[in-house]
Amino acid sequence: MHSDHGPVEDAYLASVAAFAEETGITHLTIREPGMTGFVHFGAAPPIEGHGLTRLFPPDLTGYHDGAQVPLPVALELVRAMLRENGAWCRLEAEDQFFVHVGYDQYVYVGSARPCPNAVMLTHRRGLFAEPIDQSPYDPHLDEADPIQRRPADDAFWTELDALVREQGAVVLEEGYLSNAARWHRITLDEVAQTRSRLAPRARLLIWPDLSTDVDAALAGLPPEGLVDIIWQNPQGHITGLTVDETDYPGLLPTLAEARAILVLSGYQDENTPLMAAVLPDPDGVLRARWTP
Repeated sequence: MHSDHGPVEDAYLASVAAFAEETGITHLTIREPGMTGFVHFGAAPPIEGHGLTRLFPPDLTGYHDGAQVPLPVALELVRAMLRENGAWCRLEAEDQFFVHVGYDQYVYVGSARPCPNAVMLTHRRGLFAEPIDQSPYDPHLDEADPIQRRPADDAFWTELDALVREQGAVVLEEGYLSNAARWHRITLDEVAQTRSRLAPRARLLIWPDLSTDVDAALAGLPPEGLVDIIWQNPQGHITGLTVDETDYPGLLPTLAEARAILVLSGYQDENTPLMAAVLPDPDGVLRARWTP
């Protein structure tokens, strides 16, 4: 189903709402949130803001793994996914309810209770509610190996502090959403300050410091394939770009004022960070399901 922005879309949203209300759900938790990255597989191009502009502040505060949203906001997230605006997430009420929107635009709803009225209303709206054993987007199908999931606990930050003492500075990649990251250059007196402003449940990767030899870094770009370029402007702000060889001609104007740069492969499995971890919740429990 490709959203028609009209009656069919309204029927889907009303059906999801009916299942939630019959289950007794008023809030849902956002899990594994993301936005469109360099490669987009949807039938429609993503829009500016990824469908999140009206729902969250410009810095996307409140759109993170583990954030609870009221049902009306959850339904708007479902709408954004149906329209392929660019945002994607799982919506869950632990052990009680879930909504998953597939990349094929199928909607999967699960409830811990029978919902005969919601099923009847869904059929009346011209949709077909078919029982299945499991959502193909069940997180247990792709949940990370817990051995690889190091929590960013006090021991991690003590180790990072020692690393910064040794190297002088490092770059921290804060993966606050799937396909979205913020970059922080950390010196010894900035470790605690950086830690305090990270997004909940963020994935943390530690990389070597930026190089001030920008020309040499650009000269060493591979002839083809995806590349992540992290660069610092004269004001100290750090930006990450994912490019391929077709973007190289336009890089020089973009990076003309770059003060320092770091070049990484755009393919995650080809990079080895100095350290990696995932932020636990304030109670110390690691609930985020993704790996760093």
